[in-house]
Amino acid sequence: MTLFNSKNDSDLSLLDETLERYGDVPENLITVLQSAQEIYGYLPTDVIIRISQRMGVPITKIVGVATFYSQFRLTPIGKYLIMLCKGTACHVNGADGIYDAISSHLGINDNETTEDGLFTIKCVACLGCCSLSPVMMINDDTYGSLTPEKAINILDSISQKEGNA
Repeated sequence: MTLFNSKNDSDLSLLDETLERYGDVPENLITVLQSAQEIYGYLPTDVIIRISQRMGVPITKIVGVATFYSQFRLTPIGKYLIMLCKGTACHVNGADGIYDAISSHLGINDNETTEDGLFTIKCVACLGCCSLSPVMMINDDTYGSLTPEKAINILDSISQKEGNA
């Protein structure tokens, strides 16, 4: 897996308002990166270069910040982002088995996206839903008291809804 994606055709004008508002202060880097990711869905290479040029922050520092904070992505994600909790309660209640089932079913590992661009799986430290453990979120929907079978049924239901069954 490469650290930098190869996309170099982003509409950089979409970032102009953010850079006008925050770009003169290097301490605003995280705010600018959050805005850029909201606009583009991740942080494309050409966007990082534009931010570096406009803010006077070295590319290496921007990539360092983007890789340090788990909220940032350097590659596109699928239409459905599966965040699987691996916190203590979820771990104790079988999160590893759920991960194995999802990973096997979709043919992807943590931080990977299916070839059709539908699903990305990301293991997270905690979703704050310990009473529902084991739990996963898919975009804005939370699914608790999971079993491997229940998790696969949820994914199959989404796939069917998308016409990929």
